Amino acid sequence: MAGEVVVVGAGMITAVGLSAPETAASVRSGTARFEETSMLDKRFEPFVLAQVPEDGLPDLAEGLEKEGLTAREARMIRLATVALTECLKALPASQPPPVLSVALPESETTRPLDPAKFLGQLGRQMSSRFDAQRSDASHRGRAGGLAAIAQASEAIRRGAATFVLAGGVDTYRDLYVLGTLDMTRRVKSAANLDGFIPGEGAGFLLLADGAAAGAAWARLSPVARTEEPGHMYSEQPYKGDGLALAFQQLLQSGTVPGPVQEVYSSMNGENHWAKEWGVAHIRSHAGFAPAHGMHHPADCYGDTGAACGPLMVGLAALGIKEGYRKSPTLVYASSDRGGRAALAVLS
Repeated sequence: MAGEVVVVGAGMITAVGLSAPETAASVRSGTARFEETSMLDKRFEPFVLAQVPEDGLPDLAEGLEKEGLTAREARMIRLATVALTECLKALPASQPPPVLSVALPESETTRPLDPAKFLGQLGRQMSSRFDAQRSDASHRGRAGGLAAIAQASEAIRRGAATFVLAGGVDTYRDLYVLGTLDMTRRVKSAANLDGFIPGEGAGFLLLADGAAAGAAWARLSPVARTEEPGHMYSEQPYKGDGLALAFQQLLQSGTVPGPVQEVYSSMNGENHWAKEWGVAHIRSHAGFAPAHGMHHPADCYGDTGAACGPLMVGLAALGIKEGYRKSPTLVYASSDRGGRAALAVLS
């Protein structure tokens, strides 16, 4: 159907897989890959991370290593290259390089990331296989990955594009980022059980107009986007209103047929996010099947930050395509600083 947004391809790289099929198989089987690193926390104990193997990453393109990239920027470019290369295999040869909407980290390291510069460097790394000049990298954090999908989907719905790339890339493998989180007791350790395992990864989707796509993995509903006033770094009381409102907007929009059968959540192990899910689910319980499936892939590959939303949408779409996930599947993501987003993946 014209104006209908469908997923026709995906690319992923995580600690448990160097491709979408590998990541999906690992998550489905409950395989986890966490390891101690050489970086030490404030107790001089090794940080435990979910890391992508070094030999699974490509080298930087010639010249990029001389541009003064931070170690985090360089790693993100390498992560994104793997996932984008896989994702672009689904693009018809007759199509021009598509526009990309990408989510970047919410947390900053010692030098702020310049989104426009990052896009240009990623475009050079990818030999201009996407249109870096018209692409966007303005979305941040976990909810930012779904916001990137919303932006790309809108271009398709209004007829401005037939094929669009959307996704996210992030890594917590940075001593400044880890140290900052550790100071607020957010990194999981033997001394802090109410924390999360930092991860890294990239997830990208090739979205298309349903009328021109041919075979598709799944369809996507519009994205419901809200803000949580009492977010993790706010002085306002935390009530869970942001995600609850996102669920209500999505389930009352008329775009989700029948009760939700599966849920993919950005919960990462911190109790804060479990409370939020409880509030949102209770307020919209009629929209969920009583025995709906619940999936939080961070249990396997750690918290992937800005990449988590696109990764989960890709996992849901692949599961629906292969027949082991039911439709509709709700995917939601919550950023540390208030952003909330949810969409439905449909057969």
